[in-house]
Amino acid sequence: MSSIADPLSIGDIRLRNRLYRAPVLEGAAARPDIGREYARHFVPNARAGVALIIQGNSIVYPEGRTSPGMACIAGREDVLALAPMVQAVQREGAVIVAQLGHGGTFSVESWQAGWRDRRTHEPWAPSPLPWWMKAVHPGVEVMTLTQIEDMVDRFGQVARWFQEAGYNGVQLAGSNAKLLAQFLSPTWNRRKDRYGGSPEARFQLFADIRRSIADHCGKAWQVWLKYTAVEHTPFGQSQALDTGLLHARMAQDAGFGALTPVAANALPNTSISRGDFPAHSFEHPNVSRKLREAAGSGFRFQAIRFGMATAARRYPFEAVWNRDVFSAVAREVAIPVFAVGGIRTVNEANEILGSGSASVVGVGRPFYTEPDLPKRWLQASEGAPVRAACESCNLCIVPQMLGLPGVCYNPSVQRANNSHAAE
Repeated sequence: MSSIADPLSIGDIRLRNRLYRAPVLEGAAARPDIGREYARHFVPNARAGVALIIQGNSIVYPEGRTSPGMACIAGREDVLALAPMVQAVQREGAVIVAQLGHGGTFSVESWQAGWRDRRTHEPWAPSPLPWWMKAVHPGVEVMTLTQIEDMVDRFGQVARWFQEAGYNGVQLAGSNAKLLAQFLSPTWNRRKDRYGGSPEARFQLFADIRRSIADHCGKAWQVWLKYTAVEHTPFGQSQALDTGLLHARMAQDAGFGALTPVAANALPNTSISRGDFPAHSFEHPNVSRKLREAAGSGFRFQAIRFGMATAARRYPFEAVWNRDVFSAVAREVAIPVFAVGGIRTVNEANEILGSGSASVVGVGRPFYTEPDLPKRWLQASEGAPVRAACESCNLCIVPQMLGLPGVCYNPSVQRANNSHAAE
């Protein structure tokens, strides 16, 4: 039976324990020195004992981010500038992997007024928008085969730059309603070519990107996948777990080294974070003003509010909410499966590992307010009820959408954490 203190090898990567910092939006790209901002987040986590840090989504093109704080890669120099941060993390004994993706339909160029004027093309999508999105979305550019092929090669090129910068591997961002997830989704992908028309064809883009990264970086360099294994929509479920299991088997056959399967909505809402409706964000003078300016109209502002309120009712916080998904995938494949989603206590983490439901457990937003969380969890005596401070209030969501720092915005949690630090 495994516990979070046990080491694990994934290819040539050696994890000193089974606890990782899951990818979240650090907001680093909105700061003057992106490397220093990442280091401010990651080095204390590594020093506290976390085994692995998966850096939040970096967009492989200069546009396509879903928040102004999300990193976009214009060229090789953007990535190589992060090498000192990578070395600092690794000196503390942690492994660091970069998540790569693209925002697609829901990039800031589609919904933030100040960014729409700067875009060079309409936001990319695998297919025309569903009818129910056309009233609230300004439009998309359906990707041609040439654009898809160019993007496949671009993923390989960008991965090579991350390899040069010293990263231990990359993870594809195939969930949370981003562009790769849209290609996997029957809601968004209604293509009739080699990239759509069946569950197998919808996975083809992932297999092609994996092959491109192998061509640029070598087959042994680690490439992992986070993907939507179960997809919900405003009208029900568009993809069931059996398709998610099929995609897990295909990912293993394609050479992915580890999988993080999740359940998510086809829309970018709080199904991926669960928890409360952050009403305060829509009432706070500064935050609500910034959101109104970004939305560009009162209608869009209210649409965002309505969508978040609806998602909060439909997806309340539930401890370990992806359990059925990751445990089923773990039974289906031989490669490591990462658990994430609502893991808030060390006992939950150890139960997941001890039951064989996953190989590694991840925590995301609790790191915003507790950089030393790994130390507390790894030093906890067996059975001790050690819990993360995060209350899943979702007060961090709207500031993140606007490019503000990826930190805890809950005053009560901040006060409690400061009191704990002072003891």
